[in-house]
Amino acid sequence: MELKKSTSELKEVIISISAILNKHQKGEVYFGIKNDGTVVGQTIGKDTLRDISKTISDNIEPKIFPKITTEKIQGKICIAVRFTGSEIPYFAYGRAYIRVGDEDRKLTAKELENIIIKKNKDKLRWDTQVCKEAKFSDISSAKLKSFLKIAGLRYDNSKNAFTKLKLITDGKLFNSAVILFGKKPQTFFPNARLRCAVFGTTDTSFTIDMQDFEGDLFYLVEQAQEYILKNIHIGMRLEGLRRVDVPEIDKEAFREAIINAFCHRDYYEYDLVNIAVFKDRVEIRNPGLLYGGLTIEQIKREMVSERRNELIAELFHRVHFIEKWGRGIKLILSKEPATDFKEIGRHFITVFKRQGQKERGPKTVEKTVEKILSLIRTNPRINQKELMNKTRLTRRGVEWNLKKLKTEKQIRRIGPDKGGYWQVIKRDA
Repeated sequence: MELKKSTSELKEVIISISAILNKHQKGEVYFGIKNDGTVVGQTIGKDTLRDISKTISDNIEPKIFPKITTEKIQGKICIAVRFTGSEIPYFAYGRAYIRVGDEDRKLTAKELENIIIKKNKDKLRWDTQVCKEAKFSDISSAKLKSFLKIAGLRYDNSKNAFTKLKLITDGKLFNSAVILFGKKPQTFFPNARLRCAVFGTTDTSFTIDMQDFEGDLFYLVEQAQEYILKNIHIGMRLEGLRRVDVPEIDKEAFREAIINAFCHRDYYEYDLVNIAVFKDRVEIRNPGLLYGGLTIEQIKREMVSERRNELIAELFHRVHFIEKWGRGIKLILSKEPATDFKEIGRHFITVFKRQGQKERGPKTVEKTVEKILSLIRTNPRINQKELMNKTRLTRRGVEWNLKKLKTEKQIRRIGPDKGGYWQVIKRDA
């Protein structure tokens, strides 16, 4: 409610109406009452009500149609303006305002953006948009059946299954149906891919390995997890007589970050989810900043979550990929307290520190190095191409590892590059 002494304050009232609508979507203004509640009455001419109506109509966008009446309050005539509107944001004289207490404050660009996103949330959601080119023949029934089995649901046919999962409308498949269960989702979505890389230093100046994967989201999540495990240190501990592998970064923590990346990324962006393994850290990058006006401090302190892709999140939840109530950040920080979160450009980045940056467990062994040594022991004449195929490293990655092993005097080359062979150097006990 706004109280004004007279219609001489009509310009301020226009701003107040827009601010109240942006905050509450309804409100009232009284002319003839001072701000302290003292009723002084309002002089009313034959055109007064019409002039108020026209001024409101001319200066507030989108247009509203308030109810304007005269009322007798404490024996004095006042004017009451009652208004409603849900087409936020409303602008007064070309500017947007918000009601804060009893004041009208200009909206910042970020606040205005959040209001627009909130208003159009369902319309803007990528996961509930129809994939116009996709047909049921593009769906893998095997993937769908496997999902339903894990989710504890019965399969009769694909159309009924997608109806129950709310993945179709009027017989048309949603984007989420195709990217989760499509035979080749990348045919429809070039960004249904994952890019992974290992770098030899703390920046991107020296690339040891780079691989791209394409396919459905469940497949990409598993490939991302496998790639990290393959390229970080693995230690061990004994539980009774059994050896248990201990990755230098907690597996649950980075798996949660991977799932979050695919669940919350902005699929309107052409860019990919990226896994970058550096000498001192592992970064999981996804296109799309925090959604719904959240900040990094809020997600760390309040453990709250706003989902950009509600339908994808719900389907991940059905097969126990994620917790429904936004437990992901809490889980990551409970397992890896030193985890850092950043927003750079259009990307949200989760950063895990590696072994050299923290104290953890027993001495670790590089899996890739051990695999190369094992392959050389089995076949001393193995060439670089065979090493590339068996380790899934690039040529540069194989060369870098062989040079490292020679420098550390773990292997030596006997004879020429062509026709020679490798020898693993036995270490003194």
